Amino acid sequence: MADSEKLDNQRLKNFKNKGRDLEVQVVHIWRRRRRPLFLAAAAAPFAASFASWLPCDVSMRRQRTEVVVELRKNKRDEHLLKRRNVPHEDICEDSDVDGDFRSNATSDNQGVQLSAVQAARKLLSSDRNPPIDDLIKSGILPILVHCLDRDDNPSLQFEAAWALTNIASGTSEQTQAVVQSNAVPLFLRLLHSPHQNVCEQAVWALGNIIGDGPQCRDYVISLGVVKPLLSFISPSIPITFLRNVTWVMVNLCRHKDPPPPMETIQEILPALCVLIHHTDVSILVDTVWALSYLTDAGNEQIQMVIDSGIVPHLVPLLSHQEVKVQTAALRAVGNIVTGTDEQTQVVLNCDALSHFPALLSHPKEKINKEAVWFLSNITAGNQQQVQAVIEAKLVPMIIHLLNKGDFGTQKEAAWAISNLTISGRKDQVAHLIEKQVIPPFCNLLTVKDAQVVQVVLDGLSNILKMADDEAETIANLIEECGGLEKVEQLQNHENEDIYKLAYEIIDQFFSSDDVVLKYLPPAAGCGILRRALKGNASRNRKRQRCCGEAPRSEQTCSRSDETVNASIKKKKHCYKDLESEQPVSKPPRSRCKTPVYI
Repeated sequence: MADSEKLDNQRLKNFKNKGRDLEVQVVHIWRRRRRPLFLAAAAAPFAASFASWLPCDVSMRRQRTEVVVELRKNKRDEHLLKRRNVPHEDICEDSDVDGDFRSNATSDNQGVQLSAVQAARKLLSSDRNPPIDDLIKSGILPILVHCLDRDDNPSLQFEAAWALTNIASGTSEQTQAVVQSNAVPLFLRLLHSPHQNVCEQAVWALGNIIGDGPQCRDYVISLGVVKPLLSFISPSIPITFLRNVTWVMVNLCRHKDPPPPMETIQEILPALCVLIHHTDVSILVDTVWALSYLTDAGNEQIQMVIDSGIVPHLVPLLSHQEVKVQTAALRAVGNIVTGTDEQTQVVLNCDALSHFPALLSHPKEKINKEAVWFLSNITAGNQQQVQAVIEAKLVPMIIHLLNKGDFGTQKEAAWAISNLTISGRKDQVAHLIEKQVIPPFCNLLTVKDAQVVQVVLDGLSNILKMADDEAETIANLIEECGGLEKVEQLQNHENEDIYKLAYEIIDQFFSSDDVVLKYLPPAAGCGILRRALKGNASRNRKRQRCCGEAPRSEQTCSRSDETVNASIKKKKHCYKDLESEQPVSKPPRSRCKTPVYI
């Protein structure tokens, strides 16, 4: 490294403790280098302050932008490295496996063989982009799988299992290569190893394989993974090991096309009933996500969860101090209320609605969105359930989010209001009018989302029809807030259903017979009305979360924003536990004492 660069780096290291003349120092170094500057993470808080000191000509501004971009990139790279937290000595070692690797890995000398397998494991663990495909092509898999069978050498078993874990954390093709090498039966046998580290590493590897998809999941289940896995759940198990076991249980519950076998769900539910009382946040989060995946599969699975008796312990988690727990619990109970009215009532009987004032006013928008989605399925229930929402004083909060929430939340609020106009009694719909629902409801008639527009038109039509003698008053409210003009414009909408709904409203509540005949033949008008009403009657008002809708990760998982996710299903073995809202399903992991959440 050049002397000038060493001097610059030394100055940068001192930024955190030397606030004096920081901007001048940065500008001085930055000008002299004339290239993107690598800033230490400690300098990040000062980036905004020194930016105003930089020259303002176009060229200098461009370079200043490059500095900020480089700063962000380096900070991101540092975070990713911390996420994996690979030991420094592993990074510094030569990552190439020499040409004698195959012969060394099959050597009769146990020390030579262990060193060769360990070198492969380090290569798979230390690089941000490990050459998994190259190693597979080199013929490493049969060697590593054979090492799993060496009960006389547990260290070799551990290193081989670790390497295979990280190969299985890759793409589906790479995971399939591990499966096709006949590693799964050996991993299952290692679950009975007397050496705990070997046992835990086998659990980890199986978790990555199960997380690849329903086909791998069902294959591993068919070989008998559930009973030995659940046998690890005991007070004596180390917390890090239990976290891994719980994470594998999440992957066993994941995927609904097809869902896990009913027998497997029956076996897992008693364990989840135990783990939901655990004080470790990571274990609790994974437990609740497992329940959310099970309840996402259909009414039969929902009933199995209800019959297990876990719902009264699940609902209080809606007010847990950890947002990650709240998020998972909200998704789980939200899935339950997509079921029958009887299944929905089980959740309400646990005083679920008392938790929703805080959820609807939560600072995180995705929590607001999920909470309103939950309530939209309550207002799609029977009149007693609608009344429960009203008595909990949640309608004004829904209307507030209809008016002020982000668009995703507004969309869910529109569903909640529209469903109430269908399910509710006249006095319950009148409660909406009393709480000033008309103006924010009509404001959504101009959005680009055709589904939202149709939901709002349905709601307005239902309100007007139920108003009877007060229909003229409601019509005046709609006109005064500009809603009538919006409805009139929607008669030109490209979506035929929207056009028909808009015409029906104008026809029935805002036009004389003369005007109607002037614009549309009577026969056509009658046909439009019949089809519109049929559409309203057949629309499914209880809605499960779809991939395109909100947060497992926000995997990016089956149901994320998103959130949540996308949810990562495979985990690479590393050292430090990272937090996330949804359990990763198959994250790359370099050796780690606890599961990694991305």
